[in-house]
Amino acid sequence: MSTSPAPLASPDEMRDMFRTMTLIRRFEEKASEEYMAGRIGGFLHLAIGEEAAIVGTVSALRPDDPLTSTYREHGQALARGSDPRAIMAELLGRATGICGGRGGSMHLMDLGRSFYGGYGIVGGAVPLAVGLAWAAKYRGGDQVAVTMFGEGAANQGVVSECFNMAGLWDLPIVFLILNNQYGMGTPVERAAAVDDFFPRAAAYDIESWKVDGMDVLGVRAAVSEAARLAREDGRPACVELLAYRYKGHSMSDPDTVRSSEEKERWQARDPLVTFERVLLGEGIMGADDIAAMRTEVQQVVDDAAAYAEQGPEVPVAELARNVYAQPWNDDPRGSALVRP
Repeated sequence: MSTSPAPLASPDEMRDMFRTMTLIRRFEEKASEEYMAGRIGGFLHLAIGEEAAIVGTVSALRPDDPLTSTYREHGQALARGSDPRAIMAELLGRATGICGGRGGSMHLMDLGRSFYGGYGIVGGAVPLAVGLAWAAKYRGGDQVAVTMFGEGAANQGVVSECFNMAGLWDLPIVFLILNNQYGMGTPVERAAAVDDFFPRAAAYDIESWKVDGMDVLGVRAAVSEAARLAREDGRPACVELLAYRYKGHSMSDPDTVRSSEEKERWQARDPLVTFERVLLGEGIMGADDIAAMRTEVQQVVDDAAAYAEQGPEVPVAELARNVYAQPWNDDPRGSALVRP
């Protein structure tokens, strides 16, 4: 595992990265509160602990580089600049949500920011990113497609197929394996014969390596180099980010499999705490600056929650829009397609 090289970010960029990491953490904590209050239904997957991997990745990309993710994607949307109000409203299933309240927590999308969504199907967004990379190459553009997926998804056959296509066709794509070491509650050593995942891409002539996913500057450096290879050399790259989520797989997971000692060991390397020490030590931010920033971020998150709670529910008549070829009608079975 590599260590962080010299920062590839200016002081202003580092301050922005720290604010975004803090925003993701506070947003996720507020989402947890909303779920416990019964205002978020269905599933809710939190990325608390993975902020460095998310922000380090997105900060290394251009705004027009297409990005896909998994169902744990609130942080990616926030890092891409999506409106916290619209994201929280989507989590609450409100019509004011970023997808009109139809997608919910697992299916955020913001095409205006080249965020092509989160997906509930494990590994399902990887071939979509391959298609986005192929489209960029076909059109003669210099965008780099990036797909973030977990080590559990890396065991899906479609990922190997995508490695092969990317290597065969010289596609401008970066595969990011966010290895949080547990597929739901199953530890990686019980699910994979070899628990290093980046060599799998190397088997398809894709340059690949592994970095510390809890180090935001190390992630930024690694993804910057991977994106450079894809953009300038027209070759795919793969980076494995070793990280840890502090919560269970989802809000419905009691998280009893992992030991308290293991959790404490990883929480001692909290990416927000370690990056804060860097900023203070380098004189990039002072204690008062950090306190003011935290207050501002908390206000943003509280405002997003208030906005979402006040938003209108999605009208029943709108629920099937963009799902069926024919619009919703008065058929009690729900769709014009099921008429006798």
